[in-house]
Order: sequence, then C-alpha cells, then structure tokens
Amino acid sequence: MMTPRTVGLGIAIIAAATSLSVLFLPAMTAPIQPSEIFRARTTIENQGRVLYIRNGCIGCHTQYIRPSDWAFEPLRVSQAGDYIADSPHLLGSERTGPDLSQEGGLHPDDWQAAHFHDPRFVRPASIMPDFGFFSDNQLRELIAYVQSLGGTMADARVARQNYWKPALIAAYTRGQDANAEYLYAHVPPQWATLPNPYPADANALAQGEFVYEQECINCHGPVGDGRGVAAPYLNPKPFNFTVLKRQPWSGGLLYYQIMNGITGSAMPYFKDDLESAKIWDVSNYIATQFIGTAPTLPKVPIPFQGAIPASREPKGNKQ
Repeated sequence: MMTPRTVGLGIAIIAAATSLSVLFLPAMTAPIQPSEIFRARTTIENQGRVLYIRNGCIGCHTQYIRPSDWAFEPLRVSQAGDYIADSPHLLGSERTGPDLSQEGGLHPDDWQAAHFHDPRFVRPASIMPDFGFFSDNQLRELIAYVQSLGGTMADARVARQNYWKPALIAAYTRGQDANAEYLYAHVPPQWATLPNPYPADANALAQGEFVYEQECINCHGPVGDGRGVAAPYLNPKPFNFTVLKRQPWSGGLLYYQIMNGITGSAMPYFKDDLESAKIWDVSNYIATQFIGTAPTLPKVPIPFQGAIPASREPKGNKQ
C-alpha cells in the first residue's frame, strides 16, 4: 500500500542512489589530477588566503571562469585540477567584483597595495570597501595570495612585472623628459607615428572626459600631471602628460599605451575594458586638456627598443 511514508522513503532512496552514482563514485574512481598551472601555495600565500576568507572577499568575488565566460575573459577556463589544494574551495557565486581566479600578475604589487588601501585610488568608480586598516604585514600576506591566483601562469606574469619595474623606475628617476623618451622608445613605430583617426569634436571630448574620470583621474590627476591620490603608493609615479608639450607624441602613441598598459608600472591595460573608439576619445581628451599642442613627431627618430608586452599576454617570460 502506497503511504506518504513509503513515498518519502522511495524518494530518499532514489536521491541517495543518484548522489552516489553522480557525485561520489566518480570522485572515488577518477581522482582529480593537478592541472598544468597548479602549484602549492607558500606560507605567506596561505596566510593571505586566511585574510581573504575572514574579510568576506568571497561575498563579491568568484574564483572560477566558466566556459560561458570565456568569450569575454582573456584567460583560460578554470579546471578542477586548479583547486585540489583548496579546502574549503573559494569558487563563490557572486560576481559583484571581477573574477579573481587568475588575477596574479595582472598588476604589480604597488598597484595592489593602493587598491587595498582604497580601491577608488586605482579604480575611481569601484564600489569595493577599503582595507586600509590592514597592518603592513597583513597587506603583504593578502597581496601575496592574490598574486598567486593563477598558479604558474600567474608566477610568469609576476616575473614579467618584476622584470620591467626596475627599468621603468630608473627611467623615471632620470627625469620626466628621459622617462617620456624611454616610454616612446618602447612603442612600435607603426603606432608611434599613427594619427588619431577621430576629430576632437565636442562629443568625442565629452566621452573622453567621462572615461578619464572613470578610469584615469586618481592616478594621473585632475590636471594630468601624474599627481593623483594614488601616486604616493606607486613607483614609478603615474605619467605626467604635460611633459608632452615639449616631447614628440602622436594619437597612436597614447592609444597604444592605454590599450596595452605599461607592464611593471601601475598603468594597466584597457584592451578588455574599453572599446577602441573610447580609447581614441580619451586620447583626444588627454591631448586637448593636458598637452595642448598639435601632435608632433621626433626630428630624429627615436630607435625602437622593443615593445613592453602587456601583463595579460601569454608566455609570461621576461620579454
């Protein structure tokens, strides 16, 4: 006789059998192997992971790039073998902030420090709370953990950041003009001589101003002199656009640096965040507001010394 108790017992047996066959048997018969990017975390990285958990970062950030995300993300789809050392796992479900599963090395440590002190220093429109209450030691631990996300792939990007940073600092300390010439020498010639294809009309300048205020103002400053609120945390300091009043420049040079960023500095790439037209618009705004002169090319061509690869590019070797 079919009673509610019998029906309930039958449902429980079916659910248990399904769970056994779908969840537990595969786990027991086909153990997960480490992925090609997996590596064990260091002590300081594990300490940073504890801070990440205690401060509720999982409430806004996932650590899992789904197959459906891959059309929009520059990085690889997450694999089960990426997480074999994670207990508990921190995959998360909320994407209020960006996914962090492969965040390591996309920015240098000083950018991360400024970001944790106050996210609006480097992302003016961010809604993330600040973590300026961390001690210096806690900040180092959390940065170490974030820079480890992505395993060996992240390690390669961190190495790239560390490779370029000393050269960029040395160029900056030689003075603003020497710094501008060094950066110019690392822009491919086809970009360094390319004019802006869009006129600096009222609509373009309004769009460029909006982009500048949303993305750039807290590093480069309201007047483009590199003295934004994030500057005290960064080394080298953000670029002073007004220097280009006496240095050769072009619309293409500005576009290239905004598109690819400057690996080793706090200048990130925007190729994934801004459409091409918006990069040209903010280039027009920078030129009109802070440089104030017509684009010029060097009388004696500056020898091209090779491009600085964007931090997101594959094969994160020194070059």
